[in-house]
Amino acid sequence: MQKVRLKWVKNRGLDHLIDRTTSVRASCLLLDYLARQPSPPVPARALARFQKPLGLTFPVLRFLRRHPTLFTEQPHPRFPSLPAFSLTTASDILLARLARASAVDSHLRLARLLLLTRSRSLPLASILPLRFDLGLPYDFASSFPSAHPDLFAVSNNHISLSTSSLPEDIAISSLQRRHAEAITGATYRALSRSPSSSNAPLAFPMRFPRGYGGMKKVKAWMEDFHRLPYISPYDDASGIDPDSDIYEKRNIGLLHELLGLMVHKMVRRNAIRLLREELGLPHKFTRLFTRYPGVFYLSLKCKTTTLVLREGYERGKLVEQHPLATVREKVHYVMRTGVLYRGKGLSKLVLDEDDDEEGTLDGDNEFKGYGMDEDADVECFGMEIVDNDGSGNEDDDEGDGY
Repeated sequence: MQKVRLKWVKNRGLDHLIDRTTSVRASCLLLDYLARQPSPPVPARALARFQKPLGLTFPVLRFLRRHPTLFTEQPHPRFPSLPAFSLTTASDILLARLARASAVDSHLRLARLLLLTRSRSLPLASILPLRFDLGLPYDFASSFPSAHPDLFAVSNNHISLSTSSLPEDIAISSLQRRHAEAITGATYRALSRSPSSSNAPLAFPMRFPRGYGGMKKVKAWMEDFHRLPYISPYDDASGIDPDSDIYEKRNIGLLHELLGLMVHKMVRRNAIRLLREELGLPHKFTRLFTRYPGVFYLSLKCKTTTLVLREGYERGKLVEQHPLATVREKVHYVMRTGVLYRGKGLSKLVLDEDDDEEGTLDGDNEFKGYGMDEDADVECFGMEIVDNDGSGNEDDDEGDGY
């Protein structure tokens, strides 16, 4: 299959969504951390070390003061000259709603992620950067094995998946589900037949940047690509030649499924790099994203490399709105209200106490985000590492630029 080299094209709409999600991510991590502190308020000096884990390019103190509707500033009880912060009433409402929305299917998302790996197991430290993206609770390392002992096990700081008690439909990719729904009576096993069969192979939805969709060489290349048999990312691919076109399509399917597991259909490149070997991806896997701009969008917004699933968004909104994403939109609304009205922001919030017994926050969705870097910190991301038995230098992709 002859490959076509395509030029990267900036997408301002997706860049803005990355901007906004990045700022919401920083707020949610801070809310989660402050809620777990035994003796609030927390001094700003103790939060300053989280600047890199949060990815902020300016001090954490400035970020906290910028959002008074989420974080209340007050003098420290022992040192009045030292600023300290605690949560507002709106933050308590949001935290309760975030916890309920996270409990919907977060364990299934983690199970599918583990099912994509070769050993059905991952180090807990590799899952930490994905905690916000997958919508996992901070104590997933202890709560998931307790709530689902037949599904998860934690040992030696690794969480593993029990393949003997998996739900029947968990190993079906989102692409197979979509095609099964479109074709009456078709089963997911019959949808990955070879091109010589009567059923056409599965095709990835393509949304090319402006100007690419009509190019004849691009159309011919994509037709050849879609004729290749589809290999489910949950199937064993050890018998396929890693240098073949079929294996490349398998990798595209795996990345498609991985991004589809994320709440916001986007993830940082460095988070995938931690999983690269277990997922069976090539060392220079970023080239897969730049080679298929109709499926993925690669962004340098917020001073990091973010990967987005194009089909996940339509006109600036998520196509499949997860309950957790809906609550995070309300977090964004509370943030924006604090920026617009500062000290009067709490009085401007619209709180409906009758909705879901905890409150509803309504508002529009425009807000400018903040730059973030690649590092992660266990304490900031909040994870309890508890083994069942009672025990308790990232390399850059050389040549991956575009």
